[in-house]
Amino acid sequence: MKQPPGFIDPLYPDHVCLLQKSIYGLKQSPRKWFETFSNYLLTYGFRHSSADSSLLIFHKNSVSLYILVYVDDILLTGNHEQTIQDLLMGLLTQFRMKNLGRISYFLGMQISSFSNGLHLCQSKYAIEILNRAGMIDCKPISSPASSKFQSTYVSELSAVQSNNFRHLVGALQYLTITRPDIAFTVNKLCQYMHRPLEDHFLMLKRLLRYVKGTISYGLPILPSSLELSAFSDSDWAGDPVDRKSTSGYCTFLGTSLISWQVKKQKTVARSSTEAEYRALATATTNIIWLRRLLEEFQLDLSQPTQLFCDNISAMAIATNPIFHARMKHIEIDFQFIRDCLKNRVLQLAHIHSQDQLADLFTKSLSIPRFVALRNKLTISKSPVSLWGGDKLAKK
Repeated sequence: MKQPPGFIDPLYPDHVCLLQKSIYGLKQSPRKWFETFSNYLLTYGFRHSSADSSLLIFHKNSVSLYILVYVDDILLTGNHEQTIQDLLMGLLTQFRMKNLGRISYFLGMQISSFSNGLHLCQSKYAIEILNRAGMIDCKPISSPASSKFQSTYVSELSAVQSNNFRHLVGALQYLTITRPDIAFTVNKLCQYMHRPLEDHFLMLKRLLRYVKGTISYGLPILPSSLELSAFSDSDWAGDPVDRKSTSGYCTFLGTSLISWQVKKQKTVARSSTEAEYRALATATTNIIWLRRLLEEFQLDLSQPTQLFCDNISAMAIATNPIFHARMKHIEIDFQFIRDCLKNRVLQLAHIHSQDQLADLFTKSLSIPRFVALRNKLTISKSPVSLWGGDKLAKK
């Protein structure tokens, strides 16, 4: 390192400035800060979570505290108010930080408290995206993508439009943190980042029109049973170009949606059964991780997690090794699902295709079907007024 121009004292050319605080932007700054902060917590009695290294856990007698760290944004919660206050006093003495009180805004997410739970949304961030796109006054629409997309314009976008396309799609990726209803469309748009066409730009504009009409939508966190359950689905050969399938899953803790994913499969599936089997394996990996995380929150997970699937053949292959001859070509890493069933980590359950919630993550749907599944996934408007949202919308 060397000082920037103008900082060198001609009388003392060998002297350097004394660094009083960390410099933002250096590659090692976040790592060194996290190391310093976590070392202090470790001496206090915390330990790192084995499922997520950014989560630190404190258990002593009947007291439980949890700290989640993202660079210099920190969440602290627990079941003993006095211990929390004592820890806060120590942190404020040791580090220069602010106690912002009860959570209301974190990493672009607005957390609204109401009578029996919380509501997570990103309305302020959604408005910023619409402003960037110049579509804050656009006409809303009822679904993020057309159920019957037909290619009309095949010409490439200009360099400026392409950069704008990538910028907006990248911003929408972060919006999916609280908006699983747009996850499939955003995933689809991300596949055209390298060479977007006019068709893709029209898809993006339709998605932004949907976001405009659902700005205050998000996920509620409600008190319910702490039973873990999941839904898994796939769309066989859904991509018209390379004929690859799309996997999708969602996971609930009680009635609260806590995890979901949309992912294009890496290889072409020879049958719908194979595509569904790969989707089951992907959902299983997420279930294993969530179970390990929830065990650290001292939840009872003695019962296997229910994984709902609408393909009987895929369930038969997972549970009965006699069908192995039909699946020899599938990579061995997908076969671990059988061990999970044997060890009672999960339990497969059949569900009718009409009730398959993960269907929303695998394909574009008609408006009635999309709205019905969105409601079942508990995606809804915020029940309380969002601070600043109305003012921003009027601008």
